Amino acid sequence: MTMDAQVLIIGGGAMGVSLLYHLTKAGWKDVVLTEKNDLTHGSTWHAAGLCTHFAHNPTIQELRATSVRLYRDILPEETGGTCGFHRSGAMRITSNPDRMDEFAHVAGLSKFTGYDLRLLTSPEAVAELHPLARTEGILGGIYEPDDGHVDPTLATNAMAQVARGNGATILRQNPVTAIRREGDRWRVETAREVIRARHIVNAAGTWGWEIGHMMGLNVPSVPVLHQYLVTDTVPAVAERIAKGLPELPMIRDPEESWYVRQERDGLILGPYEKDAQPWSIDGVPPEFGAELMAPDLDRVEHIIMAAMARIPALETGGIKSVVNGPITFTPDANPLIGPAHGLPDAWLLTGSSMGVMEGGGAGWFLAHWMTHGAPPMDALAVDSRRFGSWADRDYRVRKAVECFGLQFGVHYPYEERPAARGKRLSALHDRMIARGAVMGAAYGWERPNWFSDRPGDAAVPTFRRANWFAPVAREVALVTTAAGLADLSVFSKFEVAGPDAHAFMDSLGANKAPRLGRIGLIHALTPAGGTQSEFTVSALAKDRFYLTSAAAAEEMDEDLLRARAAGFDLTIDRVTDIWGIIALMGPKSRAILAGVTDADLGAGFPWLSVREIAVAGIPVRALRVSYIGELGWELHARRDDLPALFDALEAAGKQHGMGFFGAHAMNSMRLEKGYRAWGADFTTERTPAETGAGQLVRPEGREFAGRASLTRRMAAEDRWEMVLLAVDTDEVDPFYSHPLFHDGRPVGIVTSGGWGHRCGQALALAYLRQRGLRDGLTVEILGRTVPARVLDAPPFDPTNERMKA
Repeated sequence: MTMDAQVLIIGGGAMGVSLLYHLTKAGWKDVVLTEKNDLTHGSTWHAAGLCTHFAHNPTIQELRATSVRLYRDILPEETGGTCGFHRSGAMRITSNPDRMDEFAHVAGLSKFTGYDLRLLTSPEAVAELHPLARTEGILGGIYEPDDGHVDPTLATNAMAQVARGNGATILRQNPVTAIRREGDRWRVETAREVIRARHIVNAAGTWGWEIGHMMGLNVPSVPVLHQYLVTDTVPAVAERIAKGLPELPMIRDPEESWYVRQERDGLILGPYEKDAQPWSIDGVPPEFGAELMAPDLDRVEHIIMAAMARIPALETGGIKSVVNGPITFTPDANPLIGPAHGLPDAWLLTGSSMGVMEGGGAGWFLAHWMTHGAPPMDALAVDSRRFGSWADRDYRVRKAVECFGLQFGVHYPYEERPAARGKRLSALHDRMIARGAVMGAAYGWERPNWFSDRPGDAAVPTFRRANWFAPVAREVALVTTAAGLADLSVFSKFEVAGPDAHAFMDSLGANKAPRLGRIGLIHALTPAGGTQSEFTVSALAKDRFYLTSAAAAEEMDEDLLRARAAGFDLTIDRVTDIWGIIALMGPKSRAILAGVTDADLGAGFPWLSVREIAVAGIPVRALRVSYIGELGWELHARRDDLPALFDALEAAGKQHGMGFFGAHAMNSMRLEKGYRAWGADFTTERTPAETGAGQLVRPEGREFAGRASLTRRMAAEDRWEMVLLAVDTDEVDPFYSHPLFHDGRPVGIVTSGGWGHRCGQALALAYLRQRGLRDGLTVEILGRTVPARVLDAPPFDPTNERMKA
């Protein structure tokens, strides 16, 4: 039997059923869900059901908050039943000063997003909220009064009930056996029938990797076993119930790596061991459904003992049951949501280690993306294409183990975690290491973050000024007074060529295609006018263009380019691994480059132009651009030629005092110029004009995706405004997600920040959701409120004289 569907969702856990619910609420018809076993089988049914608003990212926080509203308010009203939601509140406690900084940061973000997260600044505040907890050694914590826990099965079945009422079809006991593309449809073979679907969604959770394999896709998720224990009656809890006292708040101790919540008159204790146990990495046993593994409490005995020391009442309740089952982890512990790279009308909604906590919101998020052509919020933290083919088996397993072990790890700004590094190496990698580079990771690439003169030096993460502050200051001074060389090979790179290449580039985004020999910045937009992608476009010939973009955007940008090239006579090639990039920047960069090329580097090579020249006999695409505000060039050469090019430049630069600089120095210098960064400042939520790139919006006489929405939003009274701020702070520089206040009201959010070494000032880029505010602004950084002043011009070289020299 064959059936047709507008969309087929594969997987009947909280994530998949949530999508089914939200798509039918949006009016989609012929929506089908197929489940291998029964709804909630896999990991949903045995989840502890914890729901929180705590998150370091606004999008992740909104997924979780949306889930709470759905389970607590919306579904009970729609069904007349209950999801078993308990608004118990929750707290996190700590003995670690860095953790208190983290709590203050999350509490600050939540003031802007509008969720109630309260810092607990003393042990007494902890004891008042959780009288069963001992507070010796505790510094404080954070309290989330609207948090709670839900019955995962009730919540999932409630969503299924509403979806069925809206016309959805749910097929149980119906495993998928094969998937292939057939014309403009997906043909999905199942145990009971063949389903021809316009869209397919991999919401398979524990089976996500396997369904991805059937789709021809690498899904970097791994099932990992997680245990928790449920106690019998705890007398202290039973006494509270008898007295009519409220339910105890959930409590987490991230330093000891456990959580505890009340379960009727007992308690649930969930430990996260540091050495995770991956399970069924290459395929789940066919017979697996709603089964559990045998308990293995020896693995977590030390964590159990620590929890009992903190909450002695745990010792008074015998163990009633132990749950030991799989939950899925991605390499960064965030879910995979969004388009499947390179596959038409294919989507992912899987990989969540907190599927119930995030499921209600995740279904809303993807349903909006599918029905509107763009996500409702910035998707970078969850976009399924943030990992590429380099995220192989070794990578996904080692990172899943790391993420599980750091489930309660401190989330530092600019943190570099060590597992599974070195997946993508520039041709200059060894040379950079030999010259003192301390590496960071960007989309699998190793790239220099900063340079140390001490062998074996490593970054020490902190919320305050890190150990790279002084080295970065030296790098900035070097670039400002002489010249610096940087390896920028991590950039994504594409070539667009053919008879329609110019017309295509002219239709790509908010800016026109550059003229022959010139360089332009083009922002491709969402249908709603937000900034989807940012391309630096070099016009090499009338029918040939060279594009670079952010490293993390590689798969997203390739999908965008290929989708929008439909109907044009051209070819698109991804050439990221073929070309490398050396940046040569600083007032002496022209003299250094002149020592190894005969090309005209003066009037014949103006700012924002591109030339194909020979440098030390090596063919080079030379781009006269600078992201740091200094005279300089990006030199793009074939990967195999990059070492020889580097050696020639290094030799030529010695007499001019040339050195090296990394990503941290670049970030400092671009902030001093007020330059925005894709993924931090440019996001899908805001138009280029709101972000401060209005001079690059040239809609006249052209049609491009998002044009109508862009022009409408540019005239809207409620449009936002990005400003560059000078922040009066000392040892704690701004980084991101700090709230801005005016007259005590949250009016904005910092998107990126740091210390400007050339101007001697802490700087931040921030959105104001109330335009025109200038006086009386403050920014809250780690709980401390400091003055912030809007700068009318960049503090370094505002007229661009140095770049244009």
